[in-house]
Amino acid sequence: MKLKNVLIVVTDIEKSKKFYHDLFGLEVLLDSGENVILTEGLVLQEKKLWEATIQKTVCPKSHSTELYFEERNIEAFAEKLNNYEEPVKYVTPLTCNAWERKVIRFYDPDGTLIEVGETR
Repeated sequence: MKLKNVLIVVTDIEKSKKFYHDLFGLEVLLDSGENVILTEGLVLQEKKLWEATIQKTVCPKSHSTELYFEERNIEAFAEKLNNYEEPVKYVTPLTCNAWERKVIRFYDPDGTLIEVGETR
């Protein structure tokens, strides 16, 4: 079985589309208003629609899931984060982990945990 898409819940689709485009270059493939499919299989869904579907309240910053991306020039990416038009909330700054790979962890505008590691 092949994983096709990853869905994340957002409160402001337009803000999230801009965030993922500006930082990762993801483009909109399909936009139905409450659901947006971006390149790389990332699906953004309005919080109210998701909560109605599962009949539960979404808990932001739950740390139960992490999106992972890789960047060739991690230092340039860290600089892009530092200069982003809205303040980025960091979990960990750019650090070198135990296996000597540079990573940075932060939240998207809705509290989804993101890790970006250097490409090897």
